[in-house]
Amino acid sequence: MTEERSLFVSLFEAAVEAADPRHAIRDFLPSRPKGRTVVIGAGKGAARMAAALEQVWGHPVEGVIVAPYGLGAPCKMIEVIEAAHPVPDATGLLATRRLFEAVMGLSKDDLVIALISGGGSALLPSPPPGMTLADEIAVNEALLASGAPISAMNTVRKHLSMIKGGRLALAAYPARVVSLIVSDIPGDNPAFVASGPTVVDEVSRFDALAVVEAYGLELPEAAINHLKSPDADAPQPGDLRLKGNEVHLIASAVRSLEAASERAHALGIEAVILSDAMEGEARELGAVHAAIAREIAIRNRPFAKPVLLLSGGETTVTIRQKGGKGGRNSEFLLALALGVDGVKGIHAFAADTDGVDGSQDNAGAFADFGSITRMLQAGIDARASLARNDAWTAFAAIDDLFVSGPTGINVNDLRAILVT
Repeated sequence: MTEERSLFVSLFEAAVEAADPRHAIRDFLPSRPKGRTVVIGAGKGAARMAAALEQVWGHPVEGVIVAPYGLGAPCKMIEVIEAAHPVPDATGLLATRRLFEAVMGLSKDDLVIALISGGGSALLPSPPPGMTLADEIAVNEALLASGAPISAMNTVRKHLSMIKGGRLALAAYPARVVSLIVSDIPGDNPAFVASGPTVVDEVSRFDALAVVEAYGLELPEAAINHLKSPDADAPQPGDLRLKGNEVHLIASAVRSLEAASERAHALGIEAVILSDAMEGEARELGAVHAAIAREIAIRNRPFAKPVLLLSGGETTVTIRQKGGKGGRNSEFLLALALGVDGVKGIHAFAADTDGVDGSQDNAGAFADFGSITRMLQAGIDARASLARNDAWTAFAAIDDLFVSGPTGINVNDLRAILVT
C-alpha cells in the first residue's frame, strides 16, 4: 500500500469511528420511564445501535430493529430482523408489521426509543391502501435511477407509506417517543433520515408531486393516484399527539469529516473541509473537485499545497445505460481522474462510510493523476466507462477498488483529495 493510500484508509477509519453508536448513544439516553421501554428502529446502523443501547441502558428493554441482510448484530433482548436494501422485499413488509405490533397498546408511562439511520426507507415498505409491495418496489427503483437527491427521494417515499413521515410515532401514542438518529442526509434534517418514521416536518404531498414532475418519474398509476389524494397527507409539526417527543442527532457527516480532519492534522497534514452537504450528479461533482485540485497543483491557490481537501454529502447517479457496475463514489472518482489526468501530485479517495458503494462489494476506490493511463494500458476506455455508468469495472481493472466490508455505520460519503 502506498503512503497516500495508507493515509486515506486512516481517514476512513477515523470517520467511521466518530460515528460509532457505542460512543454516541451514552450521551443521549432519556430518563427511564415508569412503565416499559420499547426499542424500535431501522437502518444500516440500527442493529449496532440496538446492541450499544442494551449495553448502556442497564434495565430491561424489548422491541424490534430492522437492518439490511448481513448487517444484523447480536442483541439479548431486542429482536433483529434482516431485510432487503436498497430495493424492498416481502421480509421488510413483515418487519414493518412487527414494528407496529411492538408499539401497540402502550400507555403514557411507557417509553419508545427509536434508533434510526440511513437505509431505513427501503427496509420499511408499507404501501398504503390501493398500492402493492410491487408498486412500492417500482417506486423505489424509479427513484434510485432518477438522479434525484436523497431529500427529494424521501419526500416521495414518505407520502407513499403507512409508516414513514412520523406515522410510526403516532402509532406509539400516548407513549413518549425519543428518536436517536444517525444522519446520512446532507444538511442533517432528521425528518429525511429513513424518511422519518418517527419524525415529522412540513413537506407535503404536493412537494412529492413536484418531485415526480421535476425528475420525470414514471411511477405506477396507483402511486400517482395516492399522491393526488388527501390520504397521502403526512402528520405535521404541531400535532398534539407528538407533544413531548424528542429528536436527537447523535452522529452525522460533519462530525466524521471533522474526525478525518483531526486525524490528518495529527499526521502533520493541513486539511480543509469544503462541505459536509454536497449533492448533485457524482460525475459533475467529480469534475468540480478535479478543477479545484488542478488549480492548487498548478497555481498553488485557493489553498497552498500540500493540502488535503475533504468533503461529504451524498451525490447521485442518473443511470444512462443499464448493465454498468459501480456506485456514486466510484463514478465521482472516475470523473475526477479524467479531470486530473497527467497533473502530478494529485491523489484522491472516495468511499461510502457504510462500506458499500452501489451494488458491488467495494466501499469506494482510489484514484490519482495516473489512473487514466493505467486504465488505458489495461484496455479500458475511461470516458466510455463513465458514459455507461461502469466505473467499478474501470477501477477493478487497475486494482484500485477500496473494500472495507460493511461497517454498520452510515453517515454518507467521505471524499479526500491530497495535493502535494
